[in-house]
Amino acid sequence: MITYEYPFNERIRTLLRLEDLFHKANSFLQRDGSQEHHVVLMTLFEILDVAGRADLKMDLIQELERQRQSLLSFRNNPDISEDALAGALYEIEQSSAALLGMAGKIGQHLRDNDWLMSIKSRASIPGGVCEFDLPSYHYWRHQDPGLRRDALLAWLQPMLPLRDALTIVLRLLRASGHPEHHVAMGGAFQLMLGGSSSQMVRISLKLHDPYIPEISANKYALNIRFTRPDSDHRPRHCDNDVEFDMLFCNL
Repeated sequence: MITYEYPFNERIRTLLRLEDLFHKANSFLQRDGSQEHHVVLMTLFEILDVAGRADLKMDLIQELERQRQSLLSFRNNPDISEDALAGALYEIEQSSAALLGMAGKIGQHLRDNDWLMSIKSRASIPGGVCEFDLPSYHYWRHQDPGLRRDALLAWLQPMLPLRDALTIVLRLLRASGHPEHHVAMGGAFQLMLGGSSSQMVRISLKLHDPYIPEISANKYALNIRFTRPDSDHRPRHCDNDVEFDMLFCNL
């Protein structure tokens, strides 16, 4: 299956973007190449920009506390594993404590590093990080891969509580609700939501079905228009009936 996620508000949109960026940084960090480590640093700058919302940390702390209180209500429930419940509560409590331990604004340690900020400034210019623009960065990229990785980890480490917290929140969000099977007649599907409190919708199709959902939604209505790519990967309207699974997510 291939799943498409569409967030209904800016808060979830921000968490999904950060999740993608942290995943990219971690993936390229495992490699030794200079180009891969350059991607990690550019991704750290993107995380810095996306996480710049002043209330993001407090939003996550409040959401984790809300989920903790919800889980506490399941104690002594014979249908719930006490070990699993205790593990989930411990994970949430540890994540909350780590967020509370983050001093100052998210990513302030990067902003305080003049060398990194000089690279970030040049990186906003197409081709702006060439060796003649930033010779000190060119030198750094030629250092031992282990030294570069250690430096990248040191810059990433203070932001990991943010990654761990949003991972928990998004996991709980995706696990909410139950998927339902639908058919988009003639490639189009519409559903009135009547002021739904859902925060995200997940659309899943069979991996080899050549259909792409174009989703527009708010709390009152959901519209899906299925397209299929042509030989140049440009989307063309699909007139076929399309089967898909849909899950509304809400914490």
